[in-house]
Amino acid sequence: MSSLRRSFAWAIQGIIDSVAIGSNMKIHLCAAVAAVGLGWGLELARLDWAILSLTIFMVLAAETTNTAIEKTVDLVTDDHHHLARMAKDMAAGAVLLTALNALVVAVLVFGPKLVRLMQDL
Repeated sequence: MSSLRRSFAWAIQGIIDSVAIGSNMKIHLCAAVAAVGLGWGLELARLDWAILSLTIFMVLAAETTNTAIEKTVDLVTDDHHHLARMAKDMAAGAVLLTALNALVVAVLVFGPKLVRLMQDL
């Protein structure tokens, strides 16, 4: 197997592991599927799909990074060291920031379309 293929295989395995061990990742994936389904149903424009796609992958990447940081900290120490806690909290904070951004994007992308849909009923 070539070096590039191995790198892709390891990256894919990392994503699989992140989904398998992370309950939050499963929640993010369910939200992503719901957003894509809603986008499909509302027939989003290309720019809206681009924004939605970037937002979804940003959240998934942040959650994967958070999981990697948590596992690395757990590997390094079993102690409740304040720096270990800070590293984990900061990584979780990054996920929270991307998730909050996703909510803002959802309101901006889906909001006007849903309001129009409700007015047409």
